[in-house]
Amino acid sequence: MIYVVACVAAIAGLLFGYDEGIIAGALAPLHARFDIPPLQEGLMTASVPLGALAGTLTAGWLAAPLGRRKLLLGAAVLFISGALICAIAPSILVISLGRLLLGLAIGIAAMVAPLYIAETAPAAQRGMLVSIYQLAITLGIFGAYLVGFAAGDSWRVLFATAAVPGIMLLVGVARLSDTPRWLVLRGRGEEARKALARIRGLSTGDSAVAKEIAAITAAARDETGSWKNLTGPVARPALVVGMGLFLLQQLSGINAVIYFAPTVFEHAGFSETGVQLLATVGLGAVNVVMTLVAMALIDRIGRRLLLFIGFAGAALSLGLIAFAAGTGSDQLQILSLVGLVVYIAAFAVALGPLPWVMMSEIFPLHLRGPGMGAASLTNWTFNVLVVLTFPLLLDRLGLAGVFAIYAAVCVAGLFFTARWVPETSGLTLEEIEAHLKAGKPFRRLGETQASGAAADVNIAPLPPAAVSSPVATAESVLGPGVGRS
Repeated sequence: MIYVVACVAAIAGLLFGYDEGIIAGALAPLHARFDIPPLQEGLMTASVPLGALAGTLTAGWLAAPLGRRKLLLGAAVLFISGALICAIAPSILVISLGRLLLGLAIGIAAMVAPLYIAETAPAAQRGMLVSIYQLAITLGIFGAYLVGFAAGDSWRVLFATAAVPGIMLLVGVARLSDTPRWLVLRGRGEEARKALARIRGLSTGDSAVAKEIAAITAAARDETGSWKNLTGPVARPALVVGMGLFLLQQLSGINAVIYFAPTVFEHAGFSETGVQLLATVGLGAVNVVMTLVAMALIDRIGRRLLLFIGFAGAALSLGLIAFAAGTGSDQLQILSLVGLVVYIAAFAVALGPLPWVMMSEIFPLHLRGPGMGAASLTNWTFNVLVVLTFPLLLDRLGLAGVFAIYAAVCVAGLFFTARWVPETSGLTLEEIEAHLKAGKPFRRLGETQASGAAADVNIAPLPPAAVSSPVATAESVLGPGVGRS
């Protein structure tokens, strides 16, 4: 049954990526059919993240009274409706309205699908399932690029194909029950017991089921968190990290590249539409492959080192594109292509998955819902800002100016990581929460835990040359003290 949950999560992530990436292949034929000024193009493209912003607020408001399953079913209906409206639209305004519905569905699914996973999956498999969700997003983007390349000028067919995974999500969720945790919160204990037994593949009378239901019931009684507590001394450091990482992720310009990849290639000197779309498909493939690399590395070398690698790689690659475009280099095409490939690789291996992973780790239990909501709102707010402003900035500053701004943001990300981001690898959620409640500097989290463990077993610290850890590795690459958490 746990694999059914994984498949449902993957479908929601697939829709997330597909409906975000599909505009890249549709822009050229839409321009051929309609007169679209830069501001209208930005509004049409930004309607998805704008709808997602509203969807996040809707999900946070309705998740408790309606339940996780009903919200996912509603999101599936919105996915199907939005895709069909775009496919039959007679104007850019109607397309924008259809994409607004798609954004609303994305915002709901992006918050509720991980919540559904967290409340149903065994702890030992939760991390893998979250990673599958992130991988599915990149597969959705890649699939949208492939369909865009294959569809050519048939933009109506391109939009209509987005209804297919929406139907798959609707059918998949319809076969599931709501989560045991939500059922307990609504006082439906017997239904919760049956749902949990079905998910675990056990009988309702099994002692393991009874024990887990008892733990869920006890945890439900202890939930007293609210949005206003996020700014208190305990949760504030986690809030800064959660919101800060999403702000930097979006201002690095990723969705300008994802949504407007053919436009970027056009300004980089690739004049033929077919070549632009083929290069865009290549970026989607790099995104998928490097997300797999991130899944392999995230628990091995640590969150902080991956963030340093991601921000440094993104800053250098974006700076290369800005320099080539600004100087009018004869090698603009090749330098831009190399820069975009390195940028997508750096983003996929770190800046893409890590804000989502850390968002689910750093908040105390009773504030995890509000904390994830605040971080998600930051994500979609700055997603809207970047997508809305990209056509205008490109028109006024050119490719060099826009990418120089994004590169500067990535440089700021290096300083933010060094100053604020803790190392959470290898620590339990309870250890992270205890550190926050103790009032210790959040970025010293891993260091404090490690020194405390050494003191407990009376082991002298190892010499620096003998240490093999994310902290030591980061210091060797970036200088003393940089890797400290």
